[in-house]
Amino acid sequence: MQTITMIAAVGENNALGKDNDLLWHLPDDFKRFKQLTTGHCIIMGRKTFESFPKPLPNRTHIIVTRDKNYTTAHKECLVTHSLTDAISLSHEDNCPFIIGGGEIYKQGEQFAHVMEITKVHSDFEADTFFPDIDETVWQLTKSVYHPKDEKHDHAFTYLTYHRK
Repeated sequence: MQTITMIAAVGENNALGKDNDLLWHLPDDFKRFKQLTTGHCIIMGRKTFESFPKPLPNRTHIIVTRDKNYTTAHKECLVTHSLTDAISLSHEDNCPFIIGGGEIYKQGEQFAHVMEITKVHSDFEADTFFPDIDETVWQLTKSVYHPKDEKHDHAFTYLTYHRK
């Protein structure tokens, strides 16, 4: 059985990013993202993919785009034109991850079984937002606080939600 996980770092106001870039630099969250997603399929929109300097190592990238002519030279990347097709392409992975952006998260929530959210404890000016988490659908099962420190300009909390 496949467990689809949405993973995101969001501000208190559900901010995800601005101008196709992150709003913060949280090294421990990057490490956690790498630890959770390595060896798995990561499903993302084209803009999210294009925000990376290069494909992330040891992950199969599945890029969703409406552009029927979109291609990539990277062999570890697959291109598809719908989220349902992306999920189908990930069928051999028991735990694929939906990694954004905003529109892909909105579409992906109906398919997700788990959400791994890093809640960054500040509001941010953004142009892309994570959907509101409906607590009648999602149950918070784990919460781990990380204080602001010399490497992290913001305090944050890792939140794990499971579909009820």
